[in-house]
Amino acid sequence: MNSIKMAGIALILAGALGLAYGSFSFTQQTHEAQVGPVTLSVTETQTVNVPLWVGIGAIVIGAALLLVGNKQG
Repeated sequence: MNSIKMAGIALILAGALGLAYGSFSFTQQTHEAQVGPVTLSVTETQTVNVPLWVGIGAIVIGAALLLVGNKQG
């Protein structure tokens, strides 16, 4: 399996996950302070929405890469 086919499969999977979930969250540590024996930290949870057109576009491009990969190999 060549790299073009693998990239196509990865894009199709990423697009399908983007359409299925629609967003993903991550935690970011923003501030940390240490005053004597006391340590304070602030973490923020951020959510990133994946637009519908990005998921569909990834699937279309992945399918095109699979077709190109089949014609070359």
